[in-house]
Amino acid sequence: MKYQKYDLFGELTSKQLLPFLLIACCFALWGFSNDMTPIMANTFSKVFLMSTFEGNLVTMANHFGYLVMAIPAAIFIRKYNFKAGVLLGLGIYATGSLLFLPAKFIGLFSPFLFAYFTMTCGLALLETCCNPMIYCMGSEANGIRRLNLAQAVNALGAVIGMFITRNVVQDGISPLSTEIRMRLPMIQFEIVKNHDLTVLIQPYILISAIAIMLLVLIRLQRIKLYNDNKDTSSLRQEFSDLFKNENYREAVIAQFFYVGAQVCCWAYIIQYGMRIFMSEGIIEKDAELLSQKYNIAAIIAFAVFRFICTWLLKIFRAGRLLSVMAITGGVLICGVMLFTDRNGLYCLIAASACMSLMFPTIYGMGLRGMGKNVKLASAGMTMAVSGGAIFPAIQAAIIDTHITLLGLSSVNLSFIIPLICFAVVAIFGHRGYVRHHILNAV
Repeated sequence: MKYQKYDLFGELTSKQLLPFLLIACCFALWGFSNDMTPIMANTFSKVFLMSTFEGNLVTMANHFGYLVMAIPAAIFIRKYNFKAGVLLGLGIYATGSLLFLPAKFIGLFSPFLFAYFTMTCGLALLETCCNPMIYCMGSEANGIRRLNLAQAVNALGAVIGMFITRNVVQDGISPLSTEIRMRLPMIQFEIVKNHDLTVLIQPYILISAIAIMLLVLIRLQRIKLYNDNKDTSSLRQEFSDLFKNENYREAVIAQFFYVGAQVCCWAYIIQYGMRIFMSEGIIEKDAELLSQKYNIAAIIAFAVFRFICTWLLKIFRAGRLLSVMAITGGVLICGVMLFTDRNGLYCLIAASACMSLMFPTIYGMGLRGMGKNVKLASAGMTMAVSGGAIFPAIQAAIIDTHITLLGLSSVNLSFIIPLICFAVVAIFGHRGYVRHHILNAV
């Protein structure tokens, strides 16, 4: 087949198009789950009367599975194939989602953390399989653009997750403030908590049903890929080859920092907004709901720019566009830190638009030239998602200090963490552009 340079779907046969769309739908699953989690962390903090750091354990559990499961996932698909990994990932994801039901009846925080961790193990399998599957469905020259297109579906899943969270969870839980909850007698507190947990688990029961439906549909498909044969080469040698690959090492590091930046920006947009709105005289419940609207606006900007950036990659080199977006995002985060009014929220929304390009572009740049090592290489890129557990925890610790510096609150100052992350991504984008489009041209 002669590949068309810019026609992504022109590379796919009629038999490949439906599998492409079904695998792309899997991207929506982790978009739905991962981008709901920052809001859920804030909700858990209120329901169980925990600090910001303790509530962030939800985010940590939701990302720790990537660190634990990525390499076992790669070993599994080396032995079998990508499709088998997707089916297993969907099964584990559905199981983790259903675990929210017994966690609600137990009524303790720790079973919810276990449910999140189980879900994330399934997501780790899905991400380890689905990203390289999309990359391997056509020419390597268009791999980054195909990943950006599929990741746009991820952003749509995030928007749907945010909408459900806003209209089901946030509107459904008790409007009682944290201060009032703390003063309730134990019996009344338990009644309120049980009501809120009943509302909180509803999106996860829904998503488990969708995961099972996708599992059945994908099981019925024949999916043709290159680089999907059973791998009998030495695992140790593949690890050695990957470790020696400078571009790949830097891509994993950049991905680790990027995911940290994304989760930091979205995990604390609610705290950031609530501080601003409550200073304007808005009560806590209304301030939280208004902050959630800005969070949804950030996700929508992210989703829209995924499509725009997929088109821009027709014009600009991936590394060059990545570094420009990262620098722009860093400048906007400076605005988030320095503004003490709604302008900071507008900067956060604009920074979300800049982030839209980053994950799939870093992923695709990291897989360049991997050949038969693409399966194990995808594990390292998936493990890098654990940055979403590390950096938000550091940011939460800064917020909980409640320090003030030069008139800026600890919430404002905490955004130094995503600023550092954007700087690392910008450096990788520039080095990748120089490595692939300047040095290789000499």
